[in-house]
Amino acid sequence: MSRPQNKHRPARREASVEGVPIRSLPKISLHDHLDGGLRASTVFELAGAAGIPLPAESSRELGEWFAAQSASGSLVDYLKSFDLSVAVMQTAENLSRVAREFVEDLANDGIIYAEVRWAPEQHTTGGLALADAVQAVQEGIEEGEDIAADNGHSIRVGQILSAMRQGSRSSEIAQLAVDFREDGVVAFDLAGPEDGFPPSGHVEALDLLAREFMPVTIHAGEAAGIDSIRSALLVGRTLRLGHGVRIAEDLEEVQAEGDEVRVRFGDTARWVRDREIALEMAPTSNLQTGAIARWGTTLEDHPFDLLYQLGFAVTVNTDNRLMSRTTLTRELAVLVDTFEYGLDDLETFQLNAAAATFLPVEQREELIDLISEGFEQA
Repeated sequence: MSRPQNKHRPARREASVEGVPIRSLPKISLHDHLDGGLRASTVFELAGAAGIPLPAESSRELGEWFAAQSASGSLVDYLKSFDLSVAVMQTAENLSRVAREFVEDLANDGIIYAEVRWAPEQHTTGGLALADAVQAVQEGIEEGEDIAADNGHSIRVGQILSAMRQGSRSSEIAQLAVDFREDGVVAFDLAGPEDGFPPSGHVEALDLLAREFMPVTIHAGEAAGIDSIRSALLVGRTLRLGHGVRIAEDLEEVQAEGDEVRVRFGDTARWVRDREIALEMAPTSNLQTGAIARWGTTLEDHPFDLLYQLGFAVTVNTDNRLMSRTTLTRELAVLVDTFEYGLDDLETFQLNAAAATFLPVEQREELIDLISEGFEQA
């Protein structure tokens, strides 16, 4: 397997692959946090209106502040930047606006289907009930979809409800996901500090979801290693791994033989690959949070390409567009620049994502057709 060594170059605004603008290609986003995808200008405006102190004098400076806060190399420090974005999302009106703009921004990036995750329990300090918060987000999503359609962009967005793994409300959130499964919610997630807060602390919620056949994705393999991934698989019965990048730690005896790399799979890695359990990786975020610290500190060190070449169901995501100052177009562009990927590779990433969506099989097949047609016409 060839491992290109070219240096990473910042992606240009109109990044392209084989002469095709990446933004114009049909794309799918599986791992994108609502409270990490606000516009800096919206945070600035809403915080000012609510009298929330700001660390910047303009929306531009605020965007720079978010980026600086998130480049610490620590997931715990990275998560601290969410205090401000969450603070402005405590009313139904603000939640709907943020969700509407979220969808508009995705559509403008060429995304045709997305699953947005967020934690309702973090949006009740203003007195909003959990169900009302979910309904407000759904209304914003639908408004965004309509606006996108009016502008010639077809996009559909489903909600993933996250429970905070350091909290005690996971059973409530699990039931909430089940209650709203016919009203926009497609799955459940465990988010928050991964290390020290395993899925085993949320067995009641996870058992409920299993009984109700409600899909689950769990953050695992980002701030903790193989044991965390095993717990997500065995206790959480997760169908996808949020990030999952540290599954590469279960690849033993990695050896280079000329242009080939040979590895021996550990049991967990083999299970994840052979069962095609999707890895929801976000390259820029993985650098910022130190998820790839075992391998290095640059994108060239990211095990993304190794996992791809070994046949894992890799997908490309943004995680938090505000904090990482990124888009899905940019994430794909930096991978193209780093690993010399072509159109066929980018199509594979989107097909992997389509197959891993929490949609009925008929709708997944429709997405696969849309992606194949879009890339054929590119």
